[in-house]
Amino acid sequence: MSKINLGKKFDVVVIGGGPAGMMAAGTAGRNGSSVLLLEKNNTLGKKLLLTGNGRCNLTHAEFDNKEFIKSLGKKGKFLFSSLNVFGPEEVMEFFANLGVPIKIEAGGKVFPASNKADDVLRALEKYLKNNKVEVMMRADVLGFEIEEKNGQKKITGVHLKRGVIYADKFILTTGGASYPLTGSTGSGYAWARACGHTIVTPIPTLVPLKTEENWVKEAQGVSLKDARISLVQNNKKTFSQQGDLIFTHFGLSGPTILNLSRKMTELENQKENIFISIDLKPAMDKKALDIFLQKDFIKHANKNVINYLAETVPAKLAKALLRLANIPAEKKNNVITREERGKIVNLLKDLRLTVVGDTGFDQAMVTRGGVELKEVDPKTMQSKIVPNLYLAGEVLDLDGPTGGYNLQICWSTGHAAGTYCTKNKNEKKNKCQKY
Repeated sequence: MSKINLGKKFDVVVIGGGPAGMMAAGTAGRNGSSVLLLEKNNTLGKKLLLTGNGRCNLTHAEFDNKEFIKSLGKKGKFLFSSLNVFGPEEVMEFFANLGVPIKIEAGGKVFPASNKADDVLRALEKYLKNNKVEVMMRADVLGFEIEEKNGQKKITGVHLKRGVIYADKFILTTGGASYPLTGSTGSGYAWARACGHTIVTPIPTLVPLKTEENWVKEAQGVSLKDARISLVQNNKKTFSQQGDLIFTHFGLSGPTILNLSRKMTELENQKENIFISIDLKPAMDKKALDIFLQKDFIKHANKNVINYLAETVPAKLAKALLRLANIPAEKKNNVITREERGKIVNLLKDLRLTVVGDTGFDQAMVTRGGVELKEVDPKTMQSKIVPNLYLAGEVLDLDGPTGGYNLQICWSTGHAAGTYCTKNKNEKKNKCQKY
């Protein structure tokens, strides 16, 4: 797969063998173009195999495109055209046609029925092979060869350590800067910038958060289901979501925390203290919880409060809560004062942690930032600065929450780039050819 004739000129060269790159390359090949896919690793889709904890959350089963776009935030409207053409329904059909049965789980998350990300990668490799895409592994790209005539830039080739690859069109799908061990080092930003593109400063998002409080170490490994987590700034809740979280030695992680980290990047005056408020009992308000505890303390009068709380929340967390409330763990329920019960209620309903940072790109699922969207045609993914350059996937300044949204961005933009960089080429073939 790596023995490529450097003297050969391709119709399309795609740089980056992640989800967007494989989709773009396969689609361009399907449209009758000669396509070369360049990948710096020795395998394709290295980061794809990590998604969904190895299960690959393919997309999100939200078939109302307006709602899907709303979930992406202010920049989501950029995806509207490409999502209309190749949205969640089309993605599910695409993989089903390639022999990957899918399933929809709670919350609209879509996975391969096998729960194996490897099946998704094999399907994409099949798509490349079926459409005669040539693939070069260990392709160390150094940058573009650019010429300029009459104020108009044009890419003529891609510089590799071993030589130059020439083509008519180029698609940049190098990803962001998250999970750098998978090859996503942000190198594509420099190449886009060299073409004249503006790069919105990349920052990690969907990332675990570090907290100031040391007691979280006591609760390390504790997983909470269906807690309500809120982001509080200046005593105002700016975001709230119910879901799962995990206590770590440095702070918090889990799906809801990752989404919360994304919301933090949208806050103004981020230097001010930001708190996370955890509601451990979201089904009851404070008053109802206080009445419930009062009755239960009477019912279980001779029980140690630690043993009682350990039946309500995980034992490690119960121990930490009592320490925060300054209540002896061995104290009996029947001698807990009204004030002490009030402290327990407050902690169960509003357990606060101070955010001091995140774990950075090494553990971030996604990068926020990248190529400025105003400089890219949202329908075709064509650069407005260099006409024979197309951009797709995480290299763009577009991201979404957990749950399959970010892979859908890759599929939609990759499909658009692969389609429009070869528009009208062998159109009859396009209408009848299967994946």
